[in-house]
Parts: sequence; structure tokens; C-alpha cells
Amino acid sequence: MKKGSRIYRVFLVVLFILFLNGCADSNLANRDILERIEESESPKIVWGVKADTNLFGLYNIQDVEIQGFDIDIAKAITEVITGDAANAEFVEVTSKTRIPLIKNGNIDTIIATMTISEERRKEVDFSEVYFAAGQSLLVRNDSEINSVTDLTGEHTVIAVKGSTSAINIREHSPEAEIIELENYSEAFTALQSGQGDAVTTDNAILLGMIADNPNYRLAGDPFTNEPYGIAINHGQEAFLDSVNDALATMVENGTYAEIFHHWFPTEELPDLGWAVPVEK
Repeated sequence: MKKGSRIYRVFLVVLFILFLNGCADSNLANRDILERIEESESPKIVWGVKADTNLFGLYNIQDVEIQGFDIDIAKAITEVITGDAANAEFVEVTSKTRIPLIKNGNIDTIIATMTISEERRKEVDFSEVYFAAGQSLLVRNDSEINSVTDLTGEHTVIAVKGSTSAINIREHSPEAEIIELENYSEAFTALQSGQGDAVTTDNAILLGMIADNPNYRLAGDPFTNEPYGIAINHGQEAFLDSVNDALATMVENGTYAEIFHHWFPTEELPDLGWAVPVEK
């Protein structure tokens, strides 16, 4: 056989394998999640979560697991839907990777400090609000910055790629220089090393940074409304309804309040806009 013919045949085989993989990924993304859960003898829900965000999703080396508010909410929803919180499976995502992973069917849903926005609704559906957040600035205690209005062209603000934070800060302080990094750990490290004057993201995430770093503070009140939602791929209406029903159950029976106060003991229980959580 001629060398050219062998190469051509290998090329065709590779194309065929890629075609099959593409079909498999498509089927994976389009399967009915709730139907799969109900028909499975070992049901599971695969959640995309953050592993670098204190109080919400942070990997605990000692316990060898991701822990946080988002994780406990996901476990509670999984328990309502499947009957057992242990059926929750977690996959680490970033602001940049979370939507591609859900579109490819690698995960069932995302609970990862994800702000509900009209732009994101073009790619995914959202549950009801499960956490009321707002964007703020994190600065050193001795910083002259006390609000977003103090930012000038001489200031550098650090944000995370794939988040709405960079977009918002450009709208509120168009003169400021923006640096976008991969994750919150890199962003805070950059602030510590003097690469920027402030880190910007949701106040809840920044509070998690302050919890371990008392030499930093929030600069003024939040300047945006950033409601967090649970993201689910388009075409999964039954699963979306099931998640919303589970959230409503948790609000009504006090489970939501219990989880909230565990992670934010000094904060008031928020008005989620669609339901007022009861104390427990």
C-alpha cells in the first residue's frame, strides 16, 4: 500500500472517531436530566461548582472535599429531588468554563456564584434567585478608595475573566484600568502584590476573602444588584421546575435559613425577591 493511501485511510478513521465523539457529546447534552434521574437505580445530579471561593465553594484539603454555601444548597436540593444528599456529585468549574461544560453535557447544572443576566439567558436557563448579592470593591484598609466613585484613571481594578464584574466596573468607572485574571485566588494575590488597587466582584465573595485577611475591607456599599441563580441548559424545563420546587420546599421548611446562617452567621436572612425565607 502506498504511503499516501495509508495516511488518507488513517485520516478518515480519525474523522470518523471525531464524528462519533461529537454525536456522543450531543446526545449527552440533550438527554432529559429529570427522566434520567427518575429511571436510574443510582440517581445522581452533577453540579458545576467553584473550588476557590471562600464561603461558597472552597476545597478543604484536610477534609478532601469542596465546602461552602453553594455546596450545601446543592446537597439539599439533591436530597429533595433524589431522596439522598449523597447523590450530589461535584465538578470544579470557573467563570470561564462553567457554561461550556453545561452546554457539552459534562455537568447537569451550575451553582457557582453565577449572576442571572439577560446575556447568559441566551445560553442557559436560570432557577429562581437563591442568593441576593451586589458588586463591591475590596481594598486595603489604608486605601483612599471608599466607593466606586473614587476610582480614576490612576487606579487599576482586578476582575475575573468570564464574570460580569469587568463589564460593570467599566460602566461605573470607565477611566479605571482593568486587569482580568483566571480566578479569585489569582485576583487577590495580585492585589496583595500591588498589581492593582482593588478587586471587584460580588460582595459575598469579597466577604469570604476578608474572613481570612482582616487587613482588607469593602469600599462602600454595593453598586449593582447581582442575584445568583442556578443555571440549567435550555431544553431541560422539567429539571428546572424540579430544582425550583426543591428551593421552594427548602425556603418553606427552614432548610434554606439553616444553611444561610451556618455560612453567614452575622448576616440578616435576605429577601430573595420571590420568597422570604423563614427562620429555623
